[in-house]
Amino acid sequence: MTRLATLQSMLRQNGVDAVALGPGPHMAYIADVHPHADERPCLLIATPTGAAILMPELNADEMRRQTDLPFFTWSDATGPQAALAALIQSLGSEKGTKLVQVDETMRADFALLVLEALGQPKAAFAAESVGRMRLSKDEAEKAEILRNAEIDDRAMEAAFAAIRPGVTEREIADAARAVFEEAGATPLFTIIGAGGNGAFPHYATGDQPVAVGDAIVMDIGARSGSFSSDLTRMAFVGQPSEEYLRVHAIVEAAVQAACEAARPGVAAREVDAAARGVITAAGYGPYFTHRTGHGLGLEGHEPPYLTSTSDTILEEGMVFSIEPGIYLQGKFGIRLEEIVILEADGPRIVSRLPREVFVAPAE
Repeated sequence: MTRLATLQSMLRQNGVDAVALGPGPHMAYIADVHPHADERPCLLIATPTGAAILMPELNADEMRRQTDLPFFTWSDATGPQAALAALIQSLGSEKGTKLVQVDETMRADFALLVLEALGQPKAAFAAESVGRMRLSKDEAEKAEILRNAEIDDRAMEAAFAAIRPGVTEREIADAARAVFEEAGATPLFTIIGAGGNGAFPHYATGDQPVAVGDAIVMDIGARSGSFSSDLTRMAFVGQPSEEYLRVHAIVEAAVQAACEAARPGVAAREVDAAARGVITAAGYGPYFTHRTGHGLGLEGHEPPYLTSTSDTILEEGMVFSIEPGIYLQGKFGIRLEEIVILEADGPRIVSRLPREVFVAPAE
């Protein structure tokens, strides 16, 4: 069964009259269509019995090479309203539409255009259908995630090798980016935070030189194909301090606790609680300032989210990060991140790199 057919079956089962998707991950997942995304309305609308695409005329010829779904085109001279009305009529949705799901990531003006054309039905998000389908990865998706993880490991090793006193954060990041690019991957982020900069979880890599005694947070990822990678490891220039080693051990214990808690049938919040409980018991609870993890797939951050409030039940095939951290302002930050594929007996870690601190030479 195609993904579109699976979606249509879900719509029938759940009493949803239509779903509207904009350019982006949902549309790509359902129809393998990747239109140019700009201010011109472009929509894939599916009902339990049909599907069609609203497409700007200037992109139609190119997009017809990607799909055989029917197109309803419009030009800048005419606007999209008439074409959208014709599309809706062709699907039999112009009357009696009571519930429509809209892509939660599409432009707000696209969503309003659809709702107005359908007579302002009750609206929900496509996260309840397409998003639900995307949660569990198939074997081909898992293989691509593993391939990206292998590239990320090599980039991290290159970053480790670049560390020495006096080298800048940006130069370390450049070493990782070079490996990504050589492998045909597009770098997405190369967070290198030395010393006190590591206490900012989403630090913007700069030109600060690293010094002996610096702990370095290294969070890097890139996209190759449809998927991306995400990996965080720690380095230390010279002999790590006792305080650093103590805090590193706490974060490592939190990773292990979260991995032990992550099982099919467990609520995501229980995994967060396992990691957070270790850090809180050690007296560092206020310094763990973010969620324990996020899903990874067509987007670098997507459901499931491992937060203290998430009731999402984990299932075999889900892919997500486990990345607790402790951030001590003015001193250092420590975050250890694994991407895992959830299997029947627990998480499979995709990286082959150990989580021990990499000790760089002091001279």
